[in-house]
Amino acid sequence: MPNAVKVLIVEDEPHALMGLAELISAWGYRTETARDGMEGLEKVLAWDPAIVVTDLKMPRLDGIGLLTRLTEQGAGPNGNLAVVVLTAMGSIELAVEAMKLGAYDFLPKPVDATRLRTILANATRQRETAIELEVARRRLRESGVLGALVGNSRSMREIFGLIEQIAPSNVSVLITGESGTGKELVARTLHDLSPRKNNPFVAVNCAAIPETLIESEIFGHEKGAFTGAVERRAGCFELANGGTLLLDELGEMPPATQAKLLRVLEERKLRRLGGRAEQDLDVRVLAATNRDPGQAVTQGHLRPDLFYRLNVFNIHMPPLREHIQDLPPMAEAMLSEMNLKHGRRVSGVAPSMLDRMMAYDWPGNARELRNCIERAVILCPDGAPLDADHLPPGFGKMQMPAAQAFDASVVTVRVGATVDEAERMLILRTLESTGQNKTRAAEILGVSLKTLHNKLKEYGRAREEQSA
Repeated sequence: MPNAVKVLIVEDEPHALMGLAELISAWGYRTETARDGMEGLEKVLAWDPAIVVTDLKMPRLDGIGLLTRLTEQGAGPNGNLAVVVLTAMGSIELAVEAMKLGAYDFLPKPVDATRLRTILANATRQRETAIELEVARRRLRESGVLGALVGNSRSMREIFGLIEQIAPSNVSVLITGESGTGKELVARTLHDLSPRKNNPFVAVNCAAIPETLIESEIFGHEKGAFTGAVERRAGCFELANGGTLLLDELGEMPPATQAKLLRVLEERKLRRLGGRAEQDLDVRVLAATNRDPGQAVTQGHLRPDLFYRLNVFNIHMPPLREHIQDLPPMAEAMLSEMNLKHGRRVSGVAPSMLDRMMAYDWPGNARELRNCIERAVILCPDGAPLDADHLPPGFGKMQMPAAQAFDASVVTVRVGATVDEAERMLILRTLESTGQNKTRAAEILGVSLKTLHNKLKEYGRAREEQSA
């Protein structure tokens, strides 16, 4: 309850200090004040607040120094201290540095009272989540499970540890890794272990939305904003308000949309397409990409400022072939899921099937494994275990090299192929890499959208003639 939560305000400007103390006290919190970081550090140790609201630039010990000292001490005596930093215009870089050091959130000056109240409420809920998070840690230690993620390997345990650390905060996270490695599962786990868990989790695939509609999909629009906008529509940000938004395949988002996204992230305010009024947002934004983010920035697919804004923390999901020892528990977890989904009672996974699966490279990663287990569950009689006979025909005999399966930028053309065949392979592979986004594919190929459509029509006619 707010009236039981103690908030320490650290600010060297007297009027601002008293104003914040009066405002936060009026919301039912118990408040204490300090005029610089050194006094703030002393009062944290003596008074044991739940939340610290601190300015960044102060004499003796500034906000970064205070945060560093608190982090060295385990973020307060109770280990659950949330630090909110206040930053003046032009100090966003310092605020991002503070987030990397463990700050819960940051707020530009002059302080937006509504936004501050929301942050304090979220930080209060974070304390309540701490007990549930400890239960999750215990479960992880015992069984190698965290949310929907499964694994006992060193790499997965390191990922679990990082998720546990950053889940309760509002910090942005960039999740990278090959297709099918479980990036969305990481995002869902971050959401489920956060104070936002009872609010919406919204995931949007930026590569699957036509370029002409992506801004409307993300930001929403007013009636009449463009041809076909016959009614007002809420975008993904509004749908996720109070919760978490995952922007999947971020590198496929058009540059103009990236610029608008950056503005929303920095100002925490949203204006629908065609709208005049701005509305406050309380959304934690996560992003995912199967591109190398450094290359995406170098090649111009991802704005550097957006990358730095989102990449406060990076979680890289390894391909399944690099932690193949996790396959048995993953398969068992997927088997339980598929038994429930299809109403089956398959009893387990036989050693003959596990041996075959452990010797495979899994270019499609965990997604391919899930599909394989689901197929086997449907074929297997109730009460019997899955065995090698339930694997797909030719399993493991014609596998694609893993690096090639992941790198959609590579097109292999056999010796003797015609120019038309090579062109067709290039066009279809480029479309595949953009999630069938024809506008983006045409840009990559350096042809007009009309030319691309004409080529696809030719391929369609050729297939019809072959099947006739």
